Amino acid sequence: MNPAVRRKLDPKLKFALELGPLALFFLSYWLFGVMAAAGAMVVAALVSLGVSYRMLGRWPIMPVVTTIIVVTFGSLTLVFKDSTFIKVKPTVLYCLFSAALFFGLAFRRPILQIMFDGALQLTEAGWRILTWRWAFFFLFLAGLNEYVWRHFSEETWFTFKSFGFLPLTVVFALAQSRVILRHEAKEAPQEDVL
Repeated sequence: MNPAVRRKLDPKLKFALELGPLALFFLSYWLFGVMAAAGAMVVAALVSLGVSYRMLGRWPIMPVVTTIIVVTFGSLTLVFKDSTFIKVKPTVLYCLFSAALFFGLAFRRPILQIMFDGALQLTEAGWRILTWRWAFFFLFLAGLNEYVWRHFSEETWFTFKSFGFLPLTVVFALAQSRVILRHEAKEAPQEDVL
């Protein structure tokens, strides 16, 4: 296999690896409580990252960052037996993603393009527009997480974390389809080489 060709995960497997830890987190919480959920999420995130590495032959950026945050805040939750750490984790994660995107904009680095890992081919203007939008969307999610965990019960927060953030993200991503279609990079036709 050509080493220049980057392997990609099957979309169904990628979806399972991304949602598996969240599903286990939710199930563990409802069956055993917050400490079990934190432990299950840490283990599931590490396993998911390991499977991704094994299948891709490289460390995928987004899952690595997410796993570092999950392990850090999950471990703090377990060590100090305080669920505040696990509740703050999404805020920190979303703020980091937002800050990285703003940093990329400031220094003209295509960080969003790296985060999408080749899933989209856009013009420079398209990446810039999407980067601004995603940066502000991540800030919105961070603020929303802070509001929910501080103003509602732990049970409500867990339910919202499990079933609120994903639909919001999917709706936001779908709302970007016009920008994606308008700024799709057209590949140059390849010439036959004999």
